Amino acid sequence: MRIIRHLPKRVLFKTIFVIINMLMASTSFSLSRSVHPILKRPPFSSSPDCPRFAPKVLLKSHHCPLWSSSFSFCLQTFHRSTSPYLSSSSFFSCSSLSSPSTASSVPVDDDIESNPLLQDFDFPPFDVVEAKHVRPGIRALLKKLEGDLDELEKTVEPSWPKLVEPLEKIVDRLYVVWGVVNHLKAVKDTAELRAAIEEVQPEIVKFQLRLGQSKPIYNAFKAIKESPDWQLLSEARKRIVDAQIKEAVLNGVSLEDDKREQFNKIQQELERLSQKFSENVLDATKKFEKLITDKNEIDGLPATALGLAAQSAVSKGHENATAENGPWMITLDAPSFISVMQHARNRALREEVYRAYVTRASSGDLDNTPIINQILKLRLEKAKLLNYNNYAEVSMATKMATVDKAEELLEKLRSASWNAAVQDVEDLKSYSKSQGAPEADNLSHWDMGFWSERLRESKYDINEEELRPYFSFAKVMDGLFNLAKILFGIDIEPADGLVPVWNKDVRFYCVKDSSGSPIAYFYFDPYSRPSEKRGGAWMGEVVSRSRILSRNGTTSRLPIAHMVCNQTPPFGDKPSLMTFREVETVFHEFGHALQHMLTKQDEGLVAGIRGIEWDAVELPSQFMENWCYHRDTLMSIAKHYETGESLPEEVYLKLLAARTFRSGSLSLRQIKFASLDLELHTKYIPDGSESVYDVDQRVSRKTQVIPPLPEDRFLCAFNHIFAGGYAAGYYSYKWAEVLSADAFSAFEDAGLEDNKAVKETGHKFRETILALGGGKAPLEVFVEFRGREPSPEALLRHNGVYQRDMESKFYIHLGSSYTPFLCSTQPLKLG
Repeated sequence: MRIIRHLPKRVLFKTIFVIINMLMASTSFSLSRSVHPILKRPPFSSSPDCPRFAPKVLLKSHHCPLWSSSFSFCLQTFHRSTSPYLSSSSFFSCSSLSSPSTASSVPVDDDIESNPLLQDFDFPPFDVVEAKHVRPGIRALLKKLEGDLDELEKTVEPSWPKLVEPLEKIVDRLYVVWGVVNHLKAVKDTAELRAAIEEVQPEIVKFQLRLGQSKPIYNAFKAIKESPDWQLLSEARKRIVDAQIKEAVLNGVSLEDDKREQFNKIQQELERLSQKFSENVLDATKKFEKLITDKNEIDGLPATALGLAAQSAVSKGHENATAENGPWMITLDAPSFISVMQHARNRALREEVYRAYVTRASSGDLDNTPIINQILKLRLEKAKLLNYNNYAEVSMATKMATVDKAEELLEKLRSASWNAAVQDVEDLKSYSKSQGAPEADNLSHWDMGFWSERLRESKYDINEEELRPYFSFAKVMDGLFNLAKILFGIDIEPADGLVPVWNKDVRFYCVKDSSGSPIAYFYFDPYSRPSEKRGGAWMGEVVSRSRILSRNGTTSRLPIAHMVCNQTPPFGDKPSLMTFREVETVFHEFGHALQHMLTKQDEGLVAGIRGIEWDAVELPSQFMENWCYHRDTLMSIAKHYETGESLPEEVYLKLLAARTFRSGSLSLRQIKFASLDLELHTKYIPDGSESVYDVDQRVSRKTQVIPPLPEDRFLCAFNHIFAGGYAAGYYSYKWAEVLSADAFSAFEDAGLEDNKAVKETGHKFRETILALGGGKAPLEVFVEFRGREPSPEALLRHNGVYQRDMESKFYIHLGSSYTPFLCSTQPLKLG
């Protein structure tokens, strides 16, 4: 899910992305660059910055990966209906869009009748929902849903109309409303909203547990599975039934009374701890502020970074701050942090900011150490109650991989990347020494980003800051949407101002098919707002496609998504000028959104990103990143924002050549996160002889050329595994990267310069990977698209690691058979 990009690769998935623990075998999320929780099964963070029915289930924020240095409708007027559920907008057209809905004009008070969370809306009233609406709104909703559940348990029969349809309505209603609340917390955080969520969250969890442990519902699903009509069911319905049975067991349905009570207490506490963990990270990130008045102290920072730092200073009361004269405010928000790490010549400043970053949320009232220990202890207790050896086995129960296969993959990739990463460090030492750097013989973590950028500039004559003017936000989005039209035959039209949004910078779009009919909608919140918005990038689910929840009874309800990033905002008269990494992040999160929006699956519980095994959900997001290096695509995006001049051809070629720059180090970074995650959830013994930081150091010695500082407390800010749904699942980024690279190689095989072949292959990708959702096993979906099982060859080739040593065989088991690939650990530079 990244899906938390640099959080990213990149979260998220992000969003990113949201899985209904109880109902989805795999995902409902906010994916991420890198997937936040609604019911919390991880959403797709993405947004860096969305599991099982453990109470985290509604919305999963798909945090997207932390592999970079930053780690991370069309509608008609809202109308009312007798249906208590979200309506279908499938019959609306963009031309019929009207400005803010009736839901937006509802008075905001505590009266239940006018509470915006309880209105019958087509699009959430994001603009009027306040903290004061949460307690009464959620409690009234739960009361209604408890009544619906009572009725379902009394009348349930092992049939689709009497079991699945009413169940989906209950889960969906809770998912959508609780999703609105949690989404606002992620993008518009306030102390009042936090307090309201904290108060009602135990009640949400209690209801989810009751739903997930319902014996009548569980028995009805088992009766369907054992029925003579089982073989008559569609593949999608069979997967729903199998998933529900498995999820019920993982939710404790089979536990005896005392053990179930213990299980439920664990779930409640895990949810509370997870919420507190993410709040501490956000608060610790916001807490660090360094005001600089002497420009010499920030020598080397590019104009965009100076402008952002001055803008931050203004927001903190320094009204006369300017980019040229300061003062400047340095923060730990991604755009500020990365700029300092990559460009500040002041080594002392880099060290101070780096140390603050890797020790976030590790001291005082914001210390996440005890929370980490308690989370790991409770997860192990939960696993034991369910008769598993460790929590990783619980996590893998609904994924493609097993613990052994995930570890095998990580070790093979680690071995293939190690020598290249060692050479990366040697190259930096040599280069910095050639530049007379006194630290050349003793490079530390705060030197790596700075000298990497200098070496990149020297080796490829590419300065990422100088590329910014070619990547204006508007042009990037135009190019991305044009690519989607070429590949998938869709049109994306702006529809700003026609639905309620949570911030003036949020964009709204309508997605149409080739006939001009709307098929989906999405919001996009692009810019960093460190005072109220969590870091990272993710894609989140607002509503999913669903036949059962159709408004008109004939056409399925259309999906709605939101994409969230934290890219550099506009400054002065300049638009948002993006780094190339930020461009990749947008493509990544859009990939998640495409899988959510272009689904043709009408069974709501496996539509879009729902029901897809978590370790396959990053496939579309990472697939889309490859197009950032495709010449025609990049040239359509890279236009100078002032002159309209295209990116020079020689610069494109250098950018392409630089694609594998330090790929060994970047790969090891992701492998370290994934290996540490698995180690903590398989072998770590809470309250044992090793601390979690001892484990971090031990894993790092094998996965990092330069081990972390003794005082490094990165784990205290590792939202992905302690607050984002990636527990014992961070390996998914690498697992899915094998799939995504191989999927892109289908286009390479067809011929990237052959427009007809690209369109044909894109159509096939849409009709399989994007259309089938969780209604078919991901391996079967991949084989349907690719014509064979996945191979790691394309990933190693794209990363610059390729076959040389015929005696070294690289086996990865992603399906029913082993796929052998000969490789060496020496990088192959592509030009």
